Amino acid sequence: MRSNACPKCQGSMTQGFVLAETQGMKTVSSWVEGSPVKGWFGVKLGKRVTHEIQSWRCTRCGYLENYAKG
Repeated sequence: MRSNACPKCQGSMTQGFVLAETQGMKTVSSWVEGSPVKGWFGVKLGKRVTHEIQSWRCTRCGYLENYAKG
């Protein structure tokens, strides 16, 4: 279980998410296994493992902590 205290300043952490926007569509950013492979229309994913990113922000210092639970 994660602590609600910031690891940098011990302030309070608030849950949020990292926004991804493509062609007007808004979604949650994902972590992708492996190095990026560039294609003609962006990054190629193939059958790689992806996990949505959960993000926490310190209300005191602004530190961000991200998790990709799977």
